[in-house]
Amino acid sequence: MRKVEVCSYNEKWAVLFAEEAKKLNLIFGNEIVAIHHIGSTSVPGLKAKPIIDIMPVVKDITYADKYNEEMQEIGYEPRGENGIPGRRYYQKGGDNRSHHVHMYQVGSDEIERHLAFRDYLKQHPNVMMSYGELKDRLAKQFPYDIDSYITGKDRLVKEIEAKALDWLKKNK
Repeated sequence: MRKVEVCSYNEKWAVLFAEEAKKLNLIFGNEIVAIHHIGSTSVPGLKAKPIIDIMPVVKDITYADKYNEEMQEIGYEPRGENGIPGRRYYQKGGDNRSHHVHMYQVGSDEIERHLAFRDYLKQHPNVMMSYGELKDRLAKQFPYDIDSYITGKDRLVKEIEAKALDWLKKNK
């Protein structure tokens, strides 16, 4: 059973992202348009589960499945769309996950949603701190119940996401 662990921000997360991005670029090559560090480990100062979330943006998502074997060779488990249409999701590390890859095709609304959330937290330290404290409390309250942890932060995540998308539109 996986333990829900939230820890203080660690500067090595940016390095771990960069190392993994290089590997993904070698596998997917010209299919990749951009690779973004997303999720809580991408926000300096934010408490996070120590799992690096990576979002490659590709020209055509239908080609992603051709690379499943290469992804397995570097430790990833291909999970297909995993509940989000148009995404390809991979996880690394089994029960001790270290990385998640959320791959989308250019033009997907999910790309903007992830980047807006990340950038909003970077620009709004009070919101970032509140979010981090909630995650820390939930991890302590539900150390072996990831579903309750996720449910517990869902309302705040949706509030932040709505504000982030509105903020993005006003700042384009």
